[in-house]
Amino acid sequence: MLGIGTLAKKVFGTPNDRKVKSVRPLVAKINALEPDFKALTDDEIKAKTQSLAERAQGGESLDALLPEAFANCREAARRALGLRAFDVQLKGGIFLHQGNIAEMKTGEGKTLMATLPAYLNALAGKGVHIVTVNDYLAKRDAEWMSKVYGALGMTTGVVYPYQADDEKREAYRADITYATNNELGFDYLRDNMKSSIEEMSQRGHFYAIVDEVDSILIDEARTPLIISGPSQDRSELYTSVDALIPQILPEHFKLDEKTRNVTYTDEGNEFIEEAMREAGLLPEGQNLYDPESTTLVHHVTQALRAHKLFARDQQYIVRDGEVMLIDEFTGRMMRGRRLSDGLHQAIEAKEGVAIQPENITLASVTFQNYFRLYNKLGGMTGTASTEAEEFMEIYGLGVVEVPTNRPIARVDDHDQVYRTAREKFEGVVKSVKEAHAKGQPILVGTTSIEKSEALSEMLKAEGVEHNVLNARQHEQEAQIVADAGKFGAVTIATNMAGRGTDIQLGGNVDMKVLEALAADPDADPDALRTRIAAEHADEKAKVIAAGGLFVLATERHESRRIDNQLRGRSGRQGDPGRSSFFLSLEDDLMRIFGSERLDSVLSKLGMKEGEAIVHPWVNKSLEKAQAKVEGRNFDIRKQLLKFDDVMNDQRKAIFSQRLEIMEAEDLSEIAEDMRHQVIDDLIDEYLPAKSYADQWKVEGLHAAILEQLAMDLPIVDWAKEEGVDQELMRERICEASDVKMTEKLAAFGDETMRNIEKQVLLQTIDAKWREHLLTLEHLRSVVGFRGYAQRDPLSEYKTEGFGLFESMLNSLRQDVTQRLSQVRPLTEEEQRVMLEQYQAQQNATAGAAKTSHDAPEAEVAANGFDENDPTTWGNPSRNELCPCGSGLKFKHCHGKLA
Repeated sequence: MLGIGTLAKKVFGTPNDRKVKSVRPLVAKINALEPDFKALTDDEIKAKTQSLAERAQGGESLDALLPEAFANCREAARRALGLRAFDVQLKGGIFLHQGNIAEMKTGEGKTLMATLPAYLNALAGKGVHIVTVNDYLAKRDAEWMSKVYGALGMTTGVVYPYQADDEKREAYRADITYATNNELGFDYLRDNMKSSIEEMSQRGHFYAIVDEVDSILIDEARTPLIISGPSQDRSELYTSVDALIPQILPEHFKLDEKTRNVTYTDEGNEFIEEAMREAGLLPEGQNLYDPESTTLVHHVTQALRAHKLFARDQQYIVRDGEVMLIDEFTGRMMRGRRLSDGLHQAIEAKEGVAIQPENITLASVTFQNYFRLYNKLGGMTGTASTEAEEFMEIYGLGVVEVPTNRPIARVDDHDQVYRTAREKFEGVVKSVKEAHAKGQPILVGTTSIEKSEALSEMLKAEGVEHNVLNARQHEQEAQIVADAGKFGAVTIATNMAGRGTDIQLGGNVDMKVLEALAADPDADPDALRTRIAAEHADEKAKVIAAGGLFVLATERHESRRIDNQLRGRSGRQGDPGRSSFFLSLEDDLMRIFGSERLDSVLSKLGMKEGEAIVHPWVNKSLEKAQAKVEGRNFDIRKQLLKFDDVMNDQRKAIFSQRLEIMEAEDLSEIAEDMRHQVIDDLIDEYLPAKSYADQWKVEGLHAAILEQLAMDLPIVDWAKEEGVDQELMRERICEASDVKMTEKLAAFGDETMRNIEKQVLLQTIDAKWREHLLTLEHLRSVVGFRGYAQRDPLSEYKTEGFGLFESMLNSLRQDVTQRLSQVRPLTEEEQRVMLEQYQAQQNATAGAAKTSHDAPEAEVAANGFDENDPTTWGNPSRNELCPCGSGLKFKHCHGKLA
């Protein structure tokens, strides 16, 4: 018998069904326009873009332009790539434009779908950002889809790390810009550290489409982006502390795998204290509980975490003498990303590689708060519905499941649970051999590099040929994934989430078309696709006969989404396929979160060696465990966001203030207001209201005016005059300071003085903001202890954070006033000395250049530089002249990107 809810859904449909039905009339309108747009010439398609852009910028709504824009974009894509968007892609595009997440299965064509709403929103002339999970995908998608945008008469840009500033600015000024979430966030922070508008890269946050939205807005949102600068070097201390950790016994620490936390026990504290005293790290008579020991406690705690929570080839790898973090969700190396608070240095000490100095925070932002800057946001992924609540609560994004173009024909097996990991992997190898024998392509998913390489050794021993894809082979990623659907292919992959390349049965036709187009750019895309598709048809038929792609997962992840992404690799576009999960009671998820009852049930059943239990109940209990973990992770992210929201309000105020200062031509009024406010504060402090003249601290006021305003005023004499009150003193000091600034203005000249004011304001704001961030970090680390006193840490953080911000603004006024008061033009003597020093420096440089130019070739080569040998050139800037002597810029010569 059907439940009431199920019965109601049968009659009325689900909310998702109603959303999908609601856009059918729009899709019908777009399809009705198709014959008209097919009749247009290539130039007329571009002219149509111009006409639509004029209407959009003239005030017509984008919603009204949607049918024509989508029809124009679909036709341009058909001509440029030989791909015609399906109706389901049009629906997904509409949902993206409306500010939703379009959940579409793997292989449904999300990359092409994104061009529709991107084109429509770019008509407004404010720029559209398409966000990808890695630089390879940003470059690939930009290059691939720029053919579509080019056919429409629009420009495409791509942003990547270590890009020259002028190239980056040009990329952001394009109609559509492809970039990774990291680069966008860092550019936002970097822009707000620049000293002029012209140096800034981004031009606002109008609309963004986030690819693999769950990976970017959820998985990566646990840690904020931080721009940091080096502090003092403590590498010796890290090395000395690290040497003590191997002596620690299991009873000296407590490990909580659920919360990924490790702490010393009382016994451990005593042991480490004694060991540090013997090593000469802890002075005699001082213990770990003394305030002076705070730094040492921090170091020994981080060293313990580095040894007990972080394992090589799981959370990080060591490459070229450097510790590289690995993204736990995608299995990729995170180049340039470092753990904060000294933890990365502790891992470097553990691995015996060069220890980089610790850093101090210069600027930071969370992904949540960065992406909430956009006026409108859209996202696409294959798996978002399990996190729909979080998307709505934090980003205001609805999730719409877009139906597949063809029904899913994949068979999803129940999980197979073994007693031990050894039995599980033996079962995996047996299953791989069976499927491989009939030529069925197999994708084996593992959770770490270590496990993927162990399984690879087992398959080698059995003589099964295979490819391995993990952080070590990420350069060949696209090719390995593209070949994973070929007849008889076996691929072992670490975390297949968001790989961005389709696994097509018989091989990836699109990759072959792209390769052919790159080899012959003038070839007809339609003819090429037809020929290549025909060649693949036989191969695909063989793979379909073998059962399609078999996805075999060796473990469940903490998140159901990652499992669904792996499973979704099979059965794309109605293809046959199969997925199966092989688990053991020794797996991390089962061990930490799984039910202990399961182990006792399996024991009672008297399972034999190598036997697995397969039952729907097991699947349900595992999903509950995963839901618990997801809930806990959501709470962590919500808590992080609540604390960051406090800083975010302050960050917005500071950044908008900086922008106003950079845009302003004349800041003399702001400088004057600040100066007068400082004088008001000094009067209130030294000549308090409602006090008599004999109670005034005139000596103190005189000293403060001398220090703050660099003026030696007769304060003591003024105070002795009859009838003088606080207001008159204030007026006299303000008047004297205004006269002094007028004299400075005359001495420097108007333009120079305006520039000095701007630079002093910006530099002081930046210095104060850096100090403030450090203070907030310290406050955040200790405010948690307020909970023991029955006080809410968050409200305490808000209150104290606001107080700190207020005092920062007060000290900002004082510093700006003091620096502007002390600045003065150079005397003639000072100018003469500086000019002499400059000329001497220029002469020395010219002499050195002449010497190197006159030197014989052999001597130049011996000195390390040879214009014919690029390996001797060092690291030239992309905008410098090429060292080969061609006269071209490096970026247009030897530094040209392939």
